[in-house]
Amino acid sequence: MERYYQKEIETADYEQILAWQNERLVKQVRHVWDNVPYYRAKMEEKGLTPEDIRSVDDLHKLPFLSKDDLRDAYPYGLLAKPLKDCVRIQSTSGTTGRRVVAFYTQHDIDLWEDCCARAIVAAGGTEEDVCHVCYGYGLFTGGPGLNGGSHKVGCLTLPMSSGNTERQLQFMIDLEATILCCTPSYAAYLAESIHERGLRDQIKLKAGIFGAEAWSEEMRRDIQDKLGIKAYDIYGLTETSGPGVSFECSEQTGMHINEDHFIAEIIDPDTGEVLPEGSKGELVFTAITKEAFPLLRYRTRDICVLSRKKCSCGRTHIKMSKPMGRSDDMLIIKGVNVFPSQIETVLMERGYPANYQIVVDRINNSDTLDVMVEMPPESATNNAETIAAMEKKLVSSLKAMLGIYAQVHLVEPKSITRSEGKAVRVIDKRKI
Repeated sequence: MERYYQKEIETADYEQILAWQNERLVKQVRHVWDNVPYYRAKMEEKGLTPEDIRSVDDLHKLPFLSKDDLRDAYPYGLLAKPLKDCVRIQSTSGTTGRRVVAFYTQHDIDLWEDCCARAIVAAGGTEEDVCHVCYGYGLFTGGPGLNGGSHKVGCLTLPMSSGNTERQLQFMIDLEATILCCTPSYAAYLAESIHERGLRDQIKLKAGIFGAEAWSEEMRRDIQDKLGIKAYDIYGLTETSGPGVSFECSEQTGMHINEDHFIAEIIDPDTGEVLPEGSKGELVFTAITKEAFPLLRYRTRDICVLSRKKCSCGRTHIKMSKPMGRSDDMLIIKGVNVFPSQIETVLMERGYPANYQIVVDRINNSDTLDVMVEMPPESATNNAETIAAMEKKLVSSLKAMLGIYAQVHLVEPKSITRSEGKAVRVIDKRKI
């Protein structure tokens, strides 16, 4: 029998969902107008006042927000509550190194954890379960979000964070973990480690909640087979709270968006025109219950499809497909947002020409990042030892910018292929 964390909300009829959205949108627009001068100026530019937004039908009139706005308004420009009311930040990397910082009141955290609790219950979680969370903790939203959701459900929560595979396996076996929460690539790595050590019969896992990076149906089947579990997708962005914006149910045919908190639109990424249900386009979210950092019409840059087709799980909230790509150049590597512009910023600051190539691959279920960089002409005659030292400095600078390790390879000037005078910046070899 299907279980729900908040049944009356998750199975509400469309008229009820729409009523919540209409009421909360009107209230949120007024909140943002009164408290966020940056966004009020964007509305005034379009000749809008809060009175112009009377229901979801008027949503299309509002201006979009993008990562550029978050960068321009950093750190406090989009904050809608006094700092004394805020209890936490979470953060992710921005396009050129200026980080995206999202603020939370205690109420925001409670609602976010409710969303994550819905995802855990949809994956079969109950107070009898042991929830093993090995998403990263700290500024990254994965660990804190699923940790809080697990508490709300009443699971015994193992706040493992990422890495240290030996310790992960020890706790997984000794405490008989039943639900695994991590990135899909780390789940695949854990599955391999379990098989290599012959521990498969000691593992009690029944479900996994995997997100923060793209993964294919083939990868899902492989993880399910190797761990003997059902693998569920989860989606979110730091900007809109974190994981739990949407989540998969037992049907595994897309992720239910928590529509009592987020209004989803699909737009044409080039024109900004709102597209009808079933169209493929860019996903846009409006957060209608967030107090501290309520983004309206935030462009996620994720390409997907929305569907209201009836779901066998009984949940009525609209479903989004797995993201099918991006309308910008962001890469997600080991669950971390990486922009070519960040790498370019580091190279230019260190005196290198902007001739580089990023090669992303997935080896043994783990993402790899290699950066080929053309040397300045004056460095081309340096000896191997000097070049190695230069590479080492760049590795360190990129780690500071990106938060993840990149292997740097300095190559001869003009050796990176140009096509029509422009280098192919990114080669992504991952099968996802």
